Amino acid sequence: MFSSVAHLARANPFHAPHLQLVSDGPRSSPAGPPGPPRRSRNLAAAAVEEYSCEYGSMKFYALCGFGGVLSCGLTHTAVVPLDLVKCRMQVDPQKYKGIFNGFSVTLKEDGVRGLAKGWAPTFIGYSMQGLCKFGFYEVFKVLYSNMLGEENTYLWRTSLYLASSASAEFFADIALAPMEAAKVRIQTQPGYANTLRDAAPKMYKEEGIKAFYKGVAPLWMRQIPYTMMKFACFERTVEALYKFVVPKPRSECTKAEQLVVTFVAGYIAGVFCAIVSHPADSVVSVLNKEKGSSATQVLQRLGFKGVWKGLFARIIMIGTLTALQWFIYDSVKVYFRLPRPPPPEMPESLKKKLGLTQ
Repeated sequence: MFSSVAHLARANPFHAPHLQLVSDGPRSSPAGPPGPPRRSRNLAAAAVEEYSCEYGSMKFYALCGFGGVLSCGLTHTAVVPLDLVKCRMQVDPQKYKGIFNGFSVTLKEDGVRGLAKGWAPTFIGYSMQGLCKFGFYEVFKVLYSNMLGEENTYLWRTSLYLASSASAEFFADIALAPMEAAKVRIQTQPGYANTLRDAAPKMYKEEGIKAFYKGVAPLWMRQIPYTMMKFACFERTVEALYKFVVPKPRSECTKAEQLVVTFVAGYIAGVFCAIVSHPADSVVSVLNKEKGSSATQVLQRLGFKGVWKGLFARIIMIGTLTALQWFIYDSVKVYFRLPRPPPPEMPESLKKKLGLTQ
């Protein structure tokens, strides 16, 4: 997998530094004197084809959204067994006493197929969430940056990342909520339903449309802090890695090397994401299982210790998940030749104001 990605990165136009139009040398013909130098047609064509679209164009946003579909839909579906055990530990800690015990009990009761319960709503729900999360993040980042201006964008870049990701996640959770509710029912209520086709009609018959959206507020509590940490921590970690760890500028790194930095920064961000969002995740798991309960009631019943059940499993899951999501998302950008701005640098105008240049 990694070798194919590395080959893809090397074959991509982003692998080369910014293209320059050079002379082919004097133009000559057998019958006349040398003519004026001419530009290379191949390099001229390559300069036009360097990016497949403009940064901030509709095509750019659409392909970023598609990258989000792949990065979130595939990765969340891949960790369904771990997510299932984590949810059961949160809902019934007396029965599922730890991550290894949880896997053991689940295998005894449901067999190997039981570990895949909830894969359909997971794939659909998180694909929709990824579309909105990554697509709208790019939209809001450009929108808010234009409102701030170049200098303030640099000075307030962490706030820009936080605001853009929070705005995007607000809409992403509305798209995710119905499938998340169905997934939790399938995974944590034995005998309720085994498939999305069984669960969705049953939920609607019992509670109406409310069954699919009663968990949206706790989702916001869980996902908005998670996403703010995911994007802001990732962006600043990438910036720090290139500044203090990577021995050469990003422009001199191969695409394979850049993707390694992406993966490492994603994993670091994922660990912090898991810790920040875990209490609300515990509330969501219990709330979607029980009828008639409110988020406040569940929180009071779980207590401080209860909301941290399953944190170790979630750190493993979310750390790996976040790293892979950023890796896939960045790989999609490379594949489609989308603009990938380097880590931000202080504008020249700001340097002059601060007296950092002559």
